Amino acid sequence: MPHKIGFVVVSSSGHEDGFSARELMIHAPTVSGWRSPRFCQFPQEIVLQMVERCRIRKLQLLAHQYMIPSKVEFYVSESLPEYFVPYQAERFRRLGYVSLCDNEKTGCRARELKSVYVDAVGQFLKLTFHENHLNKYNIYNQVALVAVNIIGDPADFGDESNITSREKLIDHYLGHNTEDPALEGTCTGKSDYISPLDDLAFDMYQDPEVAQIIRKLDERKREAVQKERYDYAKKLKQAIADLQKGGERLGRYEVEKRCALEKEDYGRAKEKQQQMDRFRGHVYEQLRLHSLVDAELVRRPPDLPLQPLAHSGSPRHQQPALSRPREDRAPESLRAEPFLQEKPPARPLGPPQPATADQAPPAADPHFRTHLQAVPYDERPLPATRKQPAAALEPEKSDWDSSEAPRGAATGEPEPLTEKALREASAAVDVLGEALVAGAYSKTWSYREDALLALCKQLMQMPAGAPKEELKNVLRASIFLVRRAVRDLVTPVFQASLKLLKMIITQYIPKHKLSKLETAHCVERTVPVLLTRTGDSSARLRVIASNFIQEMALFKEVRSLQIIPPYLVQPLKANSSAHLAMSQMDLLARLLRDLGTGNTGFTVDNVMKFSVSALEHRVYEVRETAVRIILDMYKQHRAFILEYLPPDDNTTRKNVLYKTIFDGFAKIDGRPTDADTKAQKKAATEEAETRKKEEIKALQGQLAVLSEIQAGVQPGKEATAGPALEADSQDTEGGKAAARPAPEVPAAHYLDNLCIFCGERSESFTEEGLDLHYWKQCLMLTRCTCCRQVVEISSLTEHLLTECDKKDGFGKCYRCNEAVLKEELPRHIKAKDCNPAKPEKLANRCPLCHENFSPGEEAWKAHLMGPAGCTMNLRKTHVLHKALPPAGKGPATTKSGTSASKVGSKIPTPKGLSKSSGRTYTKR
Repeated sequence: MPHKIGFVVVSSSGHEDGFSARELMIHAPTVSGWRSPRFCQFPQEIVLQMVERCRIRKLQLLAHQYMIPSKVEFYVSESLPEYFVPYQAERFRRLGYVSLCDNEKTGCRARELKSVYVDAVGQFLKLTFHENHLNKYNIYNQVALVAVNIIGDPADFGDESNITSREKLIDHYLGHNTEDPALEGTCTGKSDYISPLDDLAFDMYQDPEVAQIIRKLDERKREAVQKERYDYAKKLKQAIADLQKGGERLGRYEVEKRCALEKEDYGRAKEKQQQMDRFRGHVYEQLRLHSLVDAELVRRPPDLPLQPLAHSGSPRHQQPALSRPREDRAPESLRAEPFLQEKPPARPLGPPQPATADQAPPAADPHFRTHLQAVPYDERPLPATRKQPAAALEPEKSDWDSSEAPRGAATGEPEPLTEKALREASAAVDVLGEALVAGAYSKTWSYREDALLALCKQLMQMPAGAPKEELKNVLRASIFLVRRAVRDLVTPVFQASLKLLKMIITQYIPKHKLSKLETAHCVERTVPVLLTRTGDSSARLRVIASNFIQEMALFKEVRSLQIIPPYLVQPLKANSSAHLAMSQMDLLARLLRDLGTGNTGFTVDNVMKFSVSALEHRVYEVRETAVRIILDMYKQHRAFILEYLPPDDNTTRKNVLYKTIFDGFAKIDGRPTDADTKAQKKAATEEAETRKKEEIKALQGQLAVLSEIQAGVQPGKEATAGPALEADSQDTEGGKAAARPAPEVPAAHYLDNLCIFCGERSESFTEEGLDLHYWKQCLMLTRCTCCRQVVEISSLTEHLLTECDKKDGFGKCYRCNEAVLKEELPRHIKAKDCNPAKPEKLANRCPLCHENFSPGEEAWKAHLMGPAGCTMNLRKTHVLHKALPPAGKGPATTKSGTSASKVGSKIPTPKGLSKSSGRTYTKR
């Protein structure tokens, strides 16, 4: 198992007076660490020699608050390089580097603890410090290091661990599970587990003597767990937690005493020393009261000399070099040595031995330094059991029941309420009693948790026939304590408050048949505080708070009141934390899925206003969740959602969020998105170009055939060729009309006097005459009412959506596929009275009469020009009226049949007409 590795300082580039690199060998709250010389040359180096060749697992650096190097590099070696030992040529091998923060955010008032996980074998470690970060405090451009910690295991042990890991990996792939499933999720038996007692943080903030006791108690706790003495382990666990707080307090007193000594304020230093002695004796007295240690093991003399600021010597396997001046303290070390001093496994437990001049008291030996993790001790995983000496250090006692030992560290009962607390909780004291309220207000978290659990049990046992007024008073007093406990930073207390609140709402109120006003009181008093906890810095507390709010909103007693949803749609404050905003958005999205917007407190109006405002939030996750909420709302309410959003135009789509929203709407409606439309247009353009090339090639072939035919015709017949197309109607004997074949038109003049859209031929179709025909008479064309351009009726919808000068004012209906003014589009979609369009391959769609008819180009002519076709083509009436013959004469001779149309569709644009790729025509 990896553990703390002792080391000595071999060399350093230099140091400032009083801040030698040997300071790094001591871990305590009062150490000053190493500082480089003033205005030194970079890089600076420090070489450390570990007590044995080992496999390094973890390196920890505690940086100075303002003398901060920009980068620290790590090198490892099996032996000293040649410039230390001339006959050895071993070089340092570079492991990597870490960058340190410039500490500007904290105003250079905090120290950075950097932990680096490595896997390297060696006995020598070199640290290289690069240029310092500049700040107003570091006027001499120095770098410093307060402490360094090395965690690893012997090299041989590390090799065996690797072999074991490889064997386990092979077993895993072969399907052989040799692990005990009961140990899954724990640290027991893991060879790479690093004990929390080897971390550097605790060493730098914990009193060394208390740290030794904590370590011994932790070993006892693991041994008790191994022997299944769980009640005794529980007491040791609580004692360790309380000792940590006391050790930190003693460490703080020690730092204050040293500051007083530096200022030569000896009166304050003496006062701090006496304060430390009293508090230390009080802590040890509590251990003796709980029978965790013998009385003689925690006795402390009333007066002790001050410890020096610095020690030299290895913190492990070596005695401090400055321990000789402490000879006068040797007899006094009898008080703790049998309990604290670590002995070889083969040495039996014997009576206390006096410390000699060469043997420092255990309190000064940093071998027993421990550390403190960031998480509370009670929430740490169970460490792996270590092998202990044969003689047990724990006194022989039977397992106690958990009710016999108080969980507090100070006394057997909570401290009395202060005057301020009495005034604040006077109503709760009158109803619940001072003892229970004192527990809820206690400075010891275990008393606060016990008070809430006791109150929960008391409420569950209240008889059903109690007076209503008394029940209401108990409920309101309980909610007062719950509201206070919800703000508690300790996780067990917070969870106990949620348990009590849930019991009140789901059991206490229904059991005693209290009114909904009491339920509303419970929710209104606690939900705002719970929402603030969703922005907590602890991810675990954020999840617990959010899940409970969601659970509470779904309680049948709370759901009908519709109280919680209005809290979640309140606008986000600009200065609110990112965690709070993200939690509120996530909670809103989850509850919307669970509750919906039908008589639940959520409405389309309040949800959409909140979501649209959240699109402007500075946090990306908040904006992303708002987009998801808007899309979910659109699935349910469609057109109503568009009223809360800006128009879907090119200006709005420049915003990526709105583009995502409108594309999401299109996918929900089954419409192509903007990207899909562009891709389709590109494909259509390429297809049109290909078709145009094919038509030109076909026309060239036809012209070549006509030229050959023309060459074979006699010159006289060519000269007598009549008009291009003539039809003569005459009555026959059977009353039927017979058409006389029209003479052929020479190929060179075939396009003269011909409309290529409707196929009509007329002598009046000169260049000016064709323009007039296109502008007013052609049945296949129409004028756009917005831009006044002449376009084909078959492409009018495409023109309004993509080419018209006012195309931004039109939108496409996903049912009929026609262009509709955007201000009328929501009402048009909501009405659902338009005729649905069929796929383009199955039918054409007329934009004038809104009817579907057979597909193909020829079908357009039959629909727009035929008598039974489109009834909304206004030009048809004029043309039919013009086509009526005068009295006594037959109908006009015009050619607009299928064959002419088919040929006309392949003829290029005549002179005098401008034709664009979108088939839009402008009168010249």
